[in-house]
Amino acid sequence: MKIHSGIPRKIPKRSYDCVEDELDHYDLSGKRKAFLMCEMRNRPGAEQDVLLMEDWLGQCQFEHTLCINPDKMELLEKITSFRDGLNEIKDDIGCCLVTLMSHGEEGFIRMKDGGKVSLEGIFEMFNNKNCPALQEKPKIFIIQACRGERRDNGVETDDEPMDSDNGSEKRRLPTFSDYFIIYPTQADHVALRDPHTGSVMIRTMTDVFKQYGNKWHIADFFTKVNNRVVHQEFNLRREPVKVSLVMESTLTKFVYF
Repeated sequence: MKIHSGIPRKIPKRSYDCVEDELDHYDLSGKRKAFLMCEMRNRPGAEQDVLLMEDWLGQCQFEHTLCINPDKMELLEKITSFRDGLNEIKDDIGCCLVTLMSHGEEGFIRMKDGGKVSLEGIFEMFNNKNCPALQEKPKIFIIQACRGERRDNGVETDDEPMDSDNGSEKRRLPTFSDYFIIYPTQADHVALRDPHTGSVMIRTMTDVFKQYGNKWHIADFFTKVNNRVVHQEFNLRREPVKVSLVMESTLTKFVYF
């Protein structure tokens, strides 16, 4: 972060107040489709996550496909069928959202049969080559799973409370574009879930939405969620632990639900 001098300067408007002439919003007037998968076994509180997500998806006008406790092959078959269904919709789709809630490790989620499913493999299923219906459409992925076994115990703070070529006739797109991926924790770290109230990220996400609705672009929305998560105190096996969400984005426009 750059440190600026104390010289007074003009403060720019907030990004969501001044960007309309610079970047467009995605047109979400088409169908909003979601895939919601949850592994509930040995994940106390997962039932609450499903209820929270279904309520949130409904408020955001998504039609969702529910997949509970699949093994590896069942998940791959169902999510492939979901993807193929999007390609049949074509021009009438506005947005796709995939939520995967399970045990996991870095780069993978684990199914009930012990099979590991590559997250990169799932992301690739929806890229511009494999899912042309989603070209230039937002593809949102919410991953609620551990990314490893490391724990962040936190630190004490001193604070008080390339050249472009436009000449070709057929416009081209990168293979991976218009993605937004949210993880509940940093790489190689554990994610947190309460057996009574559900996962920290899912619960906080729905709390923020109840308070602010859809007034923010999705990246700003999850920044607010992260702010709340970061400033909460948690304990895991009687030891203090902190978490921070991680966002990855190749979005080219703003997403407002």
